[in-house]
Amino acid sequence: MIKQLILSFFIIITMTNISASELEQAKINFWKNGFFHQETVDISKCEAGIIRARIDGKWQEYVIRELPDVFMEWDIKKRIETIEKISKGKMPDLSGPHNGIVASYGIGRNDTRFILNNAVKGMGFIPKKEKLDTIIEFLKSTYDSNFTKKLDVLTSLYKDADNIFDRTKQVSLELYATPEFNTQTFLNEMGNPAVAIVFLDIPSYKIKGISQLLHPDDPKLSEYEIKIIEYVNLIHSYFHGDFDKKFITTVYHIVEVYDNSPGKGGKGVRLIPSP
Repeated sequence: MIKQLILSFFIIITMTNISASELEQAKINFWKNGFFHQETVDISKCEAGIIRARIDGKWQEYVIRELPDVFMEWDIKKRIETIEKISKGKMPDLSGPHNGIVASYGIGRNDTRFILNNAVKGMGFIPKKEKLDTIIEFLKSTYDSNFTKKLDVLTSLYKDADNIFDRTKQVSLELYATPEFNTQTFLNEMGNPAVAIVFLDIPSYKIKGISQLLHPDDPKLSEYEIKIIEYVNLIHSYFHGDFDKKFITTVYHIVEVYDNSPGKGGKGVRLIPSP
């Protein structure tokens, strides 16, 4: 009798796990041999300032824009202030440029009737293409430094932002998507890569753009894409500590920027491109 109860218990647990894993899937499977290749974004014209994406089932072209000065000034100032708080042992604010709220739509997961999704993602900059190797080596050379030294390194990068960072992109990591567990953001961005990103703060800004997903094991990655993955994972580990894997990297290509601040001059006014 006891053996039967134990066996029944394990059967129930197994069935529950199978059901749960199926819920975090969709009718379409993007994975093959443990990796994926995004088919809905074409970056072949990026050097000319154009990105192509299949949105709502139709290929469309978008002009890539640069983040405006007001956004950059706000972003860099808040990041330096956050580092100063951490260096003094204070908790950083959850608001600000690091936590971008990403809205996406496209592919429903098995656990929902909706294709809409919203998720907070850690956001950051990536160095300009010609600066990428130098910054990667700089971070590697200081990787084993104490935490205070690392904070100084990050501050030095932000203080030289105009010279170092690419204004046409924001980057993030997709930490949780796997062949067994598809996040709603992952599914939406794979199938329909248009996104809107809002930053909770005053002033507040919104970015609309195209999300490009890069898997570290994708054999079709270009040399530049491999370096992007290396940098974004490196800067993440530089602050948060070592991880035993490289995570999926998301590149958000900037198409439009809005001032979402309440009050005069904001409330959703488009800044880039100029109305």
